[in-house]
Amino acid sequence: MNRVDYRLNAIIDGALRSIGKLAELAGIAARNGATIIQYRDKEASTRQMIAEAEAIRAALAGTGVPLVVNDRVDVALAAGADGVHIGRDDMDAATARHLLGPAAIIGLTVKNEADADAAIAAPIDYACIGGVFETLSKKNPDPPVGLEGFRVLRARIRAAKPELPVGAIAGIDTARAGEVMQAGASGVAVISAIFRAADIAGAAREMRAAVDNAGDRP
Repeated sequence: MNRVDYRLNAIIDGALRSIGKLAELAGIAARNGATIIQYRDKEASTRQMIAEAEAIRAALAGTGVPLVVNDRVDVALAAGADGVHIGRDDMDAATARHLLGPAAIIGLTVKNEADADAAIAAPIDYACIGGVFETLSKKNPDPPVGLEGFRVLRARIRAAKPELPVGAIAGIDTARAGEVMQAGASGVAVISAIFRAADIAGAAREMRAAVDNAGDRP
């Protein structure tokens, strides 16, 4: 398993193009506390996604912050990204690991106990539980798991893989960041709380501080 600093996963979504260039937004987040950048784009073509991922990777040069691509193993390979984040309907983790190699970062979404068990068995480097709260950033057919649901799933994974970082996603602001960290999260994945703030750099620093000050709790 690769060591991943999952304290602050800043998700660069294609919908953020109305705010600014995705690569520039990624660079701001990386320089102000993000520890991993995830590129997610449901509307762009494969060619556009590859170009965008390459631009984001260039913007992260020198920061030490890795880039993972949501869902698309082909885009990650073509753009030279550091890895992928996959869900239950995407390529399975074992195949992704075979294609990307042992050094690639592979993350997995967890929504229920079956997903948690899959994460335990899979060759992954981190898991992310969610949605924990309601969010407007993504259409989600599954109801939020809530803090108690998060605790249950987190405990299930921790019992089998205590070293695996497990994040929380959906509807997380600085106050909720503290709550999920106290519930056992290794970090948080956010979009709106950073990139839809008036001061993106300041919002990233505040979110990172909220995570660091709360600390990881069993």
